[in-house]
Amino acid sequence: MIRVLVVEDQPVLRAGFVAILEAEPDLSVVGQAGDGATAVELAASLAPDVVVVDIRMPGMDGLTATRLLTARPDAPAVVVLTTFDLDAYVYEALRAGAAGYLLKDAEPEELLAAVRLVAGGEAMLAPTVTRRLIATFADGGPPPGPEAEATLAGLTSREREVFVLLASGLSNAELAEQLGVGVGTVKTHVNAVLTKLGVRDRVRATILAYDLGVVRAKGRPG
Repeated sequence: MIRVLVVEDQPVLRAGFVAILEAEPDLSVVGQAGDGATAVELAASLAPDVVVVDIRMPGMDGLTATRLLTARPDAPAVVVLTTFDLDAYVYEALRAGAAGYLLKDAEPEELLAAVRLVAGGEAMLAPTVTRRLIATFADGGPPPGPEAEATLAGLTSREREVFVLLASGLSNAELAEQLGVGVGTVKTHVNAVLTKLGVRDRVRATILAYDLGVVRAKGRPG
């Protein structure tokens, strides 16, 4: 059972999200909040696996709440929901620690998929967001340099390959197909990559890949 905390300041929207999630046999909404401060307090006592949070809220907003939630030792995965398809919000949310970013007009199936994916350690971004994220980091990105080599020194050749592919947006199933191995083997490689690079999830690994110039030119290896 995946435990979910829903954070949305508009009661009608919050009730809608709760209804969608509660209709699934593997999802349980363990709490609701209308602002970021309450969400942080509830997360400490309820220990949700996933927090679905709105960006724009009165008081503590979703970005600040995301930073505080993901800084916890037992950090939940955070899916940000917003009406704003703006790059500034996307990048700030991802750097704040969000593992998923969806627009509020997404289909219910997309929300459910996002919750399940981030609970399993994967990332979920709206397709338009993913394309722009890759394109933006690709434009003018530096080639890999000494810093990249030093950072990647502890990875095996297969782990480097996995790092580049996951940073290009491939899911575990897609990685398994491309590498010709099982999904379980892919998960083992991905966990090793995250541990060795000192990042908590695939989104942080992706951002690191772009920062180092390991992935560029429209998401292909640099």
